Amino acid sequence: MEENSTVSKRPTIKDIARESGYSKTAVSFAFNAPSRISEKACRQILETAERLGYIPDPMARNFSLRRHLSIGFLLPQVVQFSLQNPYTLQVVLGIGNVCEKYGYTLTLIPPLHKSITEAVRNAAVDGLITMGMQVEMEIVSVMQTRLLPYVTIDGTPDAQMPSVNIDDEQACYEMMHMVLEAGHRNIAFVSLSEDAFASPAKAESVPNKRMRGYRRAMAEAGLALDASQVLVSECTMEDGIRIGKTILALENRPTCVVAMSDIVAIGCILACNQAGLRVPDDISIVGFDNIDESSYIVPQLTTVDQPAKEKGRLAAEALFTMINKETLESVHMEIPYRIIRRESLKRL
Repeated sequence: MEENSTVSKRPTIKDIARESGYSKTAVSFAFNAPSRISEKACRQILETAERLGYIPDPMARNFSLRRHLSIGFLLPQVVQFSLQNPYTLQVVLGIGNVCEKYGYTLTLIPPLHKSITEAVRNAAVDGLITMGMQVEMEIVSVMQTRLLPYVTIDGTPDAQMPSVNIDDEQACYEMMHMVLEAGHRNIAFVSLSEDAFASPAKAESVPNKRMRGYRRAMAEAGLALDASQVLVSECTMEDGIRIGKTILALENRPTCVVAMSDIVAIGCILACNQAGLRVPDDISIVGFDNIDESSYIVPQLTTVDQPAKEKGRLAAEALFTMINKETLESVHMEIPYRIIRRESLKRL
């Protein structure tokens, strides 16, 4: 009886620790946070667990592969800002639909203690999707050290880093061209603040690429740049209202505001409403993204349509291809955009 009782006893973490020679903490890390111990230690612990017949729950069918059945999406800003941005939410929706298809969960990963690198070091995921990342950043080396596959949206195309983008410079140039053709010459430009990944010094960040499109269009029109009319905003409606009030207070008030985010452009429209001004009769405003709200606001917003949900879907499909050790058909995907002219842009 005593012998049968011993044989049928289910092995524990303590048993694995004793047999493998590692601490119970190390054994726990092997199953729950493998990045916190060495590859050798993790492998030996998992082999010992398998030999003893230890089945962790709910990872029973995946622990030998060290899979978490989850992919991570690195939020480009703190949660407070990221989840206020409808563009980011559409990206998340596109990723989430693919995760559901493959039976994975989606983990949203904000910066940890203001450090996105620290968040990546501790993320219990099988792969990562980022926004706006550049290959020379420290976070890339962390992912490579962890052997985590990753894809970036709105990042720098590089041989080491699969990406999904639109041609941001050309899209901004074409929007500016439409504004100039409508007769506007006194134009305020609202760029976006750099996110958690991008470095202002790097020319390939999305804000810098769009700025190049703006500068190119202004130069071709023979217009000088006025530093007082180039502003930077957080990607929130509240900051859009603040920026709108700043623009309306300028001594030489612009006839048009070109904002690099619809949510900021809508904030500018609200600022005009609060000041008793009518858009576009008193001032034109255009945006970028074509979020759902851009067609609900009065007046409807002229904007650049970039398919955020499709960006998320393509990035997630590429990531699962990499997780499954398959070959990507295309490392860099550049998808179409279109300019949508609505009521908020007036011809002078």
